[in-house]
Amino acid sequence: MLDACAELLDEIGYEALSTTRIADRAGVAIGSVYQFFPDKKAIAEALTRRNVELFVTRVGRRFLLEDYLSWWAAIDAIIDEYVDMHRSVPGFRSLHFSDVVELNLIDSSSDSNTVIAGRLRGLLLEEYGMADSEELDLAVLVAVEAGDAVLKLAFRRDADGAPEIVEEAKKLVRGYLRQALEPSRAGQPSRGS
Repeated sequence: MLDACAELLDEIGYEALSTTRIADRAGVAIGSVYQFFPDKKAIAEALTRRNVELFVTRVGRRFLLEDYLSWWAAIDAIIDEYVDMHRSVPGFRSLHFSDVVELNLIDSSSDSNTVIAGRLRGLLLEEYGMADSEELDLAVLVAVEAGDAVLKLAFRRDADGAPEIVEEAKKLVRGYLRQALEPSRAGQPSRGS
């Protein structure tokens, strides 16, 4: 049912989506849809949750397989994964992490961008020696929100993501984090840019 929802979102959008259309596309009775989901909003939330979990998994896999010498390169890799999923995962481009759905998708106290910011924060702490602080928390959250907004612009301009705007999103996030976090790296050796 989630796959059917993803396909329909890409084809007709959220407003035209209905539980009846999802049931028809999935080849199941409408009662089967209602057995798991009370309405289309609940299905969209479940699909968004799945997309966030897939994004986090793909980023994690990428970091296991590749070695990033600088956190700038790691940030670029995260953005590249987002862009790739936007291009290749059904439903991903139609339901961004904080669009259409409620803010408490992953757990009761966090919206999806906050969860992603938390994962990025963990990466900066563990892999790149950033100092743990409230400033780091705020900077990473702002960077994720800003990057998400600029990447949405890239996909509004071009269905495959306007490359020049994707590059600007990377510059924006790197520049903001560099400015916001350099004091956090006091005493830490530079790992490149």
